[in-house]
Amino acid sequence: MAKKGNRVQVILECTEHKTTGLPGTSRYITVKNKKNTPERIELKKFNPILKKVTVHKEIK
Repeated sequence: MAKKGNRVQVILECTEHKTTGLPGTSRYITVKNKKNTPERIELKKFNPILKKVTVHKEIK
């Protein structure tokens, strides 16, 4: 039987890419513990389209 836990999969999307108007999106999939971090997370990740490290926010 599968475990039921507090870890959920979340999608992170680049915040700077929307304002540039370039085609495509930069998204990452990660997991977080919803009990320890109930708010949306922000991480700095590499955006291959912009070729630099940008802030990625959790989307619903």
